[in-house]
Amino acid sequence: MQRHPDGVTAVDTEYVRPGLAASHIIEHEGRAAFVDTGTTHSVPLLLAALDELGLARDAVDYVILTHVHLDHAGGAGRLMQALPQARAVLHPRGAPHMIDPSKLIAGSMAVYGEARYRELYGELVPIPSERVVTTQDGQRLSLAGRPLEFVHTPGHALHHQVIVDLEHRSLFTGDTFGLSYRELDTEQGAFIVPTTTPTQFDPEQLIASVDRLLGYAPQALYLTHYSRVTDVPRLAELLKLQIHEFVKIARSHRAEANRFNAISADMRALWLELLRRHGCTLTEARIDEVLGTDLELNTQGLIAWLDRERKG
Repeated sequence: MQRHPDGVTAVDTEYVRPGLAASHIIEHEGRAAFVDTGTTHSVPLLLAALDELGLARDAVDYVILTHVHLDHAGGAGRLMQALPQARAVLHPRGAPHMIDPSKLIAGSMAVYGEARYRELYGELVPIPSERVVTTQDGQRLSLAGRPLEFVHTPGHALHHQVIVDLEHRSLFTGDTFGLSYRELDTEQGAFIVPTTTPTQFDPEQLIASVDRLLGYAPQALYLTHYSRVTDVPRLAELLKLQIHEFVKIARSHRAEANRFNAISADMRALWLELLRRHGCTLTEARIDEVLGTDLELNTQGLIAWLDRERKG
């Protein structure tokens, strides 16, 4: 657990490695909300965090999901079973997949195989439909008088939403505003990278969503990967620069037989160059450890986007 300003606490969900994925608890006037949950394996950690904060389980009003990718939402159903007053708050495109997660399960097993899927995510528990609230773009909910606004932000996924903590100029951004791992921090501050994972990455939508979020003039961002960052305008420019470069890289290798290796190599070279400029002194091997999974997923996302662009 890490306590942040304004009643926000980050809980490491211990997905894959420490410092990779966070769930955030917003606490206000004795009431609470979770933003993202990690996996089913994360639920005991989230409940222990409530205990440490002195919050009863019936003090949680909302379990808010930025989107239904399983590192963000896989534990939501199991967590809801332990929170008798909570409602799950979802984008309308994502809600059906948490009420009936069979397609999520089948798709994930197809990617990982059943054994690895179980290891990563455990059992997905459906959320009863009567406990689900779907949001409209711009809708607000109140957490004990603290207004939270929901902004639909396609680009990473069509069913993605960002939560705006209006009174504190903070955003809970899921994956829309990229990933920022604390291992890559330097004296210049945080480093950030986009996440273009399959299957719905769209660069124009993602840049438009980032620009829309900048319109709130946020002072802090709470990223699922990983937690609080500030200096938002600089990070936004770095993020958008990379999205543009990713598009150039992908298109330059569109016709090659081994697009995956070519795109991956160029993305890795871009990150290494940007990290050197950022003052990062980690070895290339250590950088590969931190960013290797994202390099693979981003490359897959760019190839899926190239194929959609060609068809359409």
